[in-house]
Amino acid sequence: MRLPYAPSTPPADAPADTADIYTRIAARRNPRPLIPLDLSLLHSPPVADGWNSFLGAIRSRTIVDSGILELAVCRVAVLNDAVYEWNAHAPLALKGGIKPDELHACRSLSCTSDGDLAGLESSVLTLQQRAVLRYTDQMTRSVKVQDEVFVQLQAAGFNDREIVELTTGIAGYNCVSRFLVALDVGENNDKEMKSVDELVAALK
Repeated sequence: MRLPYAPSTPPADAPADTADIYTRIAARRNPRPLIPLDLSLLHSPPVADGWNSFLGAIRSRTIVDSGILELAVCRVAVLNDAVYEWNAHAPLALKGGIKPDELHACRSLSCTSDGDLAGLESSVLTLQQRAVLRYTDQMTRSVKVQDEVFVQLQAAGFNDREIVELTTGIAGYNCVSRFLVALDVGENNDKEMKSVDELVAALK
């Protein structure tokens, strides 16, 4: 980490609202302790509090399929070379129902934002997963999303609420990955992403 981590409990001289922020973040992580990302953000308690609320809503109060959401997060991690993010969310994708060969495709397929769809169209991914990967690729690399890509997302069966939740998830985890990589949170920048085989073995 390029900065020292903030303390895992509120400093003794911290104002009351800082202690409340620690409590809210700890409640979301429970039963796990605060993670390195939290201890990086807690250098600025108000930012950490807003982050916790926003990402907490995406993670626990949305209706979009959890496997699909995690697949999109994993794709963001791949595109942005965010090792920490991949290692944290790839197991969640598997737990959410994404098959190992689908997760491998998410990691290995070339970015589609330049219009090269050959690999995607011949992949093991379902039509819905392909639509999500194309949407994620364009949001992450191009920012602007072509009408064709957006219509494909709708045709894949996502309703308005799910599209908003998927879009905020992709945007939010682009923010997460950029923070992680810029500060090298968790000291992962010089490491390799865990292979899908490793991740599957760890879940057995």
